[in-house]
Amino acid sequence: MKLAGLEAKQKKKFKATTDSKHDLPVAPNLLERNFEVSEPDRVYCSDITYIWTTEGWLYLAVILDLFSRQVVGWSMSNRITKKLVIDALQMAAWRRRPEDGLIFHSDRGSQYCSNDFQKMLKKYGMTSSMSRKGDCWDNSVAESFFGTLKVERVFDSIYQTREEAKRDIVDYMEMFYNSKRRHSYLGYLSPKDFEKMMSLKKAA
Repeated sequence: MKLAGLEAKQKKKFKATTDSKHDLPVAPNLLERNFEVSEPDRVYCSDITYIWTTEGWLYLAVILDLFSRQVVGWSMSNRITKKLVIDALQMAAWRRRPEDGLIFHSDRGSQYCSNDFQKMLKKYGMTSSMSRKGDCWDNSVAESFFGTLKVERVFDSIYQTREEAKRDIVDYMEMFYNSKRRHSYLGYLSPKDFEKMMSLKKAA
């Protein structure tokens, strides 16, 4: 890297976005850090992060399929409310049409614990699973995705408006991360290419 004049991008510290100081019911940790999943649409993980723009903060909720690490649902807003995660869940359910029994893993944030969000999970036949209190490693796949997003795209950008940030982040997730970015975990395939390969193997 020195010979080529290259430098590694450095991760920056993140601030906490999880509000776990509430009296809402909390789901047990069904995942137990078992991040290896053999079939698509059996286990999703989700989290919320923030992106700075000159208009103020933009909050991003994503849902990842642990099978392929593909972003299957997302939502962005200037407010960090239960609607943020509900909209992401609705996108994932509409896109993927998962069968009943899917495990949906998240942290203990009030958005995920809210009655409306839990009702939506039941509507789609999903079972809630939540990380232990204050343990980011229980949801490390989602945390890792946010780190990758920020290092590869956000930290090099100065967004003048939230709409500009939204367009750039959607471009990253849909046109690059899902479609082109190679993952060592997936044998250096992109999430979409990995799903196609596994589908062909299953059909053979």
